[in-house]
Amino acid sequence: MKAFLKKNLTNPWFWTFIVLIIAFFFLLPIMSTDAGNSGDEDGFQWPYAEQIYNFYATGGKDTTCLQNDDMGMHGGFFDQFTYAIVKWFNIEDYSQLRHICNALFGWICILFVGLLAYRLGGWRAGVFAIILLFLSPRFLGHSFNNPKDLIYASMMMAGLYYVFCLVKEYPNPKISTSVKLAIFAALAIVSRFAGYLLFAYLVFFLIIYHIILNKKSSLSKNSFKTIGRYVIFVAAIGLVSFGICIALWPYIMSSPIKTTLKIFTEMSQYNISIRQLFEGSLQWSDVLPWYYTPKYIFMTIPIAVIIGVILFFVLCWIKKEDRFWAFFVFFTFFFPVFWIVYTHANVYGGWRHALFAYPPMVAAAGWGFDALVKWIEKKIGMETCGQKETKDDKDSNNGRDAINRVSIKGIIVNVASVIVLLVLLIGPIRHIIANHPYEYVYFNELEGGIDKAYGNYELDYYYHSTREASEWIIANAEPNADGSKIKVATWHIASVNYFFRKDTARFAPLFCRWYEKGNNDWDYAIFTITGMAPEQIKHATAFPPVDCIKTIDVDGKPICLILKRRSKVDMLGNQYKSKNQVDSAIICFKEALAINPYNEAALNNIIECYLMKGQLDSAKTYIDHELTFMPKYETANYFLAHYYMTKGEMDKAIETCKFIIDCNFKFTSAYHLMCNIYLRQNDIKNAEKALSQLIDHDQLDNAGVQQLINIYKADGLDDRGAYRKLYKKIAKSLESRGKKEEAQTYWDLYKQLR
Repeated sequence: MKAFLKKNLTNPWFWTFIVLIIAFFFLLPIMSTDAGNSGDEDGFQWPYAEQIYNFYATGGKDTTCLQNDDMGMHGGFFDQFTYAIVKWFNIEDYSQLRHICNALFGWICILFVGLLAYRLGGWRAGVFAIILLFLSPRFLGHSFNNPKDLIYASMMMAGLYYVFCLVKEYPNPKISTSVKLAIFAALAIVSRFAGYLLFAYLVFFLIIYHIILNKKSSLSKNSFKTIGRYVIFVAAIGLVSFGICIALWPYIMSSPIKTTLKIFTEMSQYNISIRQLFEGSLQWSDVLPWYYTPKYIFMTIPIAVIIGVILFFVLCWIKKEDRFWAFFVFFTFFFPVFWIVYTHANVYGGWRHALFAYPPMVAAAGWGFDALVKWIEKKIGMETCGQKETKDDKDSNNGRDAINRVSIKGIIVNVASVIVLLVLLIGPIRHIIANHPYEYVYFNELEGGIDKAYGNYELDYYYHSTREASEWIIANAEPNADGSKIKVATWHIASVNYFFRKDTARFAPLFCRWYEKGNNDWDYAIFTITGMAPEQIKHATAFPPVDCIKTIDVDGKPICLILKRRSKVDMLGNQYKSKNQVDSAIICFKEALAINPYNEAALNNIIECYLMKGQLDSAKTYIDHELTFMPKYETANYFLAHYYMTKGEMDKAIETCKFIIDCNFKFTSAYHLMCNIYLRQNDIKNAEKALSQLIDHDQLDNAGVQQLINIYKADGLDDRGAYRKLYKKIAKSLESRGKKEEAQTYWDLYKQLR
């Protein structure tokens, strides 16, 4: 330590690093206190944290957490840690405590990015790296309230730093480095199971480094001893890390090996699919384009980082002794993104699942900027001191003056480098200041900022803005005339419930979907724009709706709406419709549409009423109107297909069904309707094809099974033969998509019916 301090005490970049990292330590938690809750906090993570705490508090008697297979796949050490603090110190606002702790883990990530950049290029590189990471709006925003991806990214970055150190220490690893890696690797694994990637990195880089060091000599007895010693070290680190995981992870405690293998298998076959707004259309996350993650990263990181990475590729590979370490950093940010693309991983919510790949990228960018400054300094030094020294120079102060000129120019270059870096970061800095606490809703200048991203890509996909909306309603809502509770509708009920927890005497939050809101009883509503049809939110007349009394904006674009209901006549109409009082319902819906011509629920209901009455032209008028502002809306197009079918225009009905499927291949009703149309035309072959598509999309339901069986029987097969044909078709479809285990289940059923 003394040698370290002696070496660095006179280095201004060392002190700049220290000052900045201390400033960030205080700034991040302070900024996090303004953040809202993320989408997973209240509904999933906090209840699971309580279950885990009860497991430990009862000495393992309360095993509720072991029954939670979905959450059990994640260790959730951060949730355990924060829940314990809340419980021990009786903290009421647990959300804010979690956000402060979350921010501190973000700070840990910044610290280790800086340390890695320092080890690569020096303290100046470290300073560049921590500035770049702190001023990366997406990373900064996730530091406030993402207790899954951010915690994992932080622990992975710390673990990666110690992987770097262990490789650097080869062939004499330090015990202290090994222990630190074991701890951070365990915490990474208990955050996300993929933390085991750290051990793959360690083995991979050690092998390459050993080959590089020994490429000119044959393997000797000493070489084998070195390899053996490192194998023991790696195994020991893995065992210690696994032991920590068992202690912190109740789900794997009872049967560590069996449960670990189960988690590995099931996490690699993640089946949840969420609809995402990408490139202007709503797409399912399990079939997003291969370039989804790399494109999202490229659109949402600061241009300064992109330039830094380019400089890294151009300048940091020049020196032979730096090439391995350049490869080390490159591989750790490139490989995760490559693997997501290669395996067609089911990712969503921007690139938050790849957040752990970003810190090493920033370290590379910091090193790249530092390499540029060193190159400039070298050029300046050659220009100033490269002149021939005369006898007069030796006898005068010219030599000292030359050195002074170098120092002054050096200072100018160093100061200029920081200024240039900050100039490149003007966009992110402006966004952070103007849009706090929604930093993570950021698109860079190459994408055209929020203005061009609006309606084309997800904005507040983690629902942060529900806090500000909830607090606004609490402060401004007008009481009901009858003194009843004010009903607040939202589709993000867990987080909204949290912010109304102290005022349940006045307010009653309730769950409601955006397109069904007209059917439900509410007074105020909170809706983020996530999940809404992009054509609708870009329609200047239809959006925001007339009952919107406030929007929460990022750069002038709404990310959340607060609605105040003008009338409940649309809800009354839905009640009449449910009682089959169609004429009364139509009157109500017309009144509702006079107030808001773009009331989706009222439009859907009045269309359905007219179709029920057989008044097709009236239904078509409202269908056409709804399609003017939501041309790809499945429900409206489904009504249109019914209209064409009833009119006998079967080709148009089929084309409309195909259009629906193109827009949303999981809208199963369109397949069934198309099948029925073909059956009406006695076209059994195409009817079968229509339903067979459900098999290829894993959307075959019980109704589809029965309909296919009936089609096969109509084609001459008996009951047994029909089921054999169905099982064979399902098995072949699964096999063609690489789902061999699932396919085998259906092959077994097929064989049983021989």
